[in-house]
Amino acid sequence: MEANTHTPIAAGIASKVFEHPFDLTKVRLQAQVLESTARFSGPIDCLNKTWRNEGFRGLYRGLPAPIVGAMVENASLFLSYNEIQNFIRFVNHQSSSEKPSLPQLALAAAGAGAVTSFLLTPIELVKCKMQVQMLVAPPAIASAGRRHLLGPLSVLMSVIRTNGLRGLWLGHTGTLIRETGGTAAWFGTKEFVASLLVARRIKRDHTSSLPPASAQQLRTWESAVSGACAGAAFNLALFPADTVKSIMQTEEELRPTVGGTLRAMYLAQGIKGLYAGCGITVARSIPSSAMIFVIYDSLSRYFAI
Repeated sequence: MEANTHTPIAAGIASKVFEHPFDLTKVRLQAQVLESTARFSGPIDCLNKTWRNEGFRGLYRGLPAPIVGAMVENASLFLSYNEIQNFIRFVNHQSSSEKPSLPQLALAAAGAGAVTSFLLTPIELVKCKMQVQMLVAPPAIASAGRRHLLGPLSVLMSVIRTNGLRGLWLGHTGTLIRETGGTAAWFGTKEFVASLLVARRIKRDHTSSLPPASAQQLRTWESAVSGACAGAAFNLALFPADTVKSIMQTEEELRPTVGGTLRAMYLAQGIKGLYAGCGITVARSIPSSAMIFVIYDSLSRYFAI
């Protein structure tokens, strides 16, 4: 159990440190969808302005929250994914060594994503607010220096004081939709592509039997390729749900429903607004997801999970 938990945590932390500047860019692009005048013309412009105005630390603004989030998210995702697989085997009277079918794996992944969304929403709320606070801070505070900007605990307490504990789950419906569908696409794509790569290798090596595509059988480059495809699938699956969530969590005035926020976004910028920041998100998710599965599969082999 300990290795099952520590392995995805290590993989998640490494990926979050790598991808955070790109995630910050994505959130800032999403946060401007409902503004009359856009601050940034695109992801490169956002990165350049963040670097010029806020420096290196600005690119990693809000990093503590995603680090905690990576620990919680990946431990919860992989643990729930494995336990739900065990439950599916039990219901279908399958042996513990029998690999579930791809639809069963997708169902287990969707369940794992749903469980994780309840833990992830408060963490993402703090992260999103920290990533845009330099943009919404009063001019006097913004020009006074970074030390006046709120840290993660201050942001957390501010939300609780203003909206109560319930306020920590603002935008949860968007997170639930994204995590449920996205995680099904993430694990499902990884398992599918991995099985194709293993089958290709076995056919090339003229091996007669086809074992399941488990971590013990995947080579490092196969973990990387299947993980990269999984990362793209996760973000393309239900990206508008993530945009709705980000706007609900960063807008000063609370928009009470997902439907109301979605409608306002569509009226403001149409379909383009629903996919604000999608390009850079998919671009950073490909190496990030590859990194997660390379580390996870490598540590799984080491610990013989």
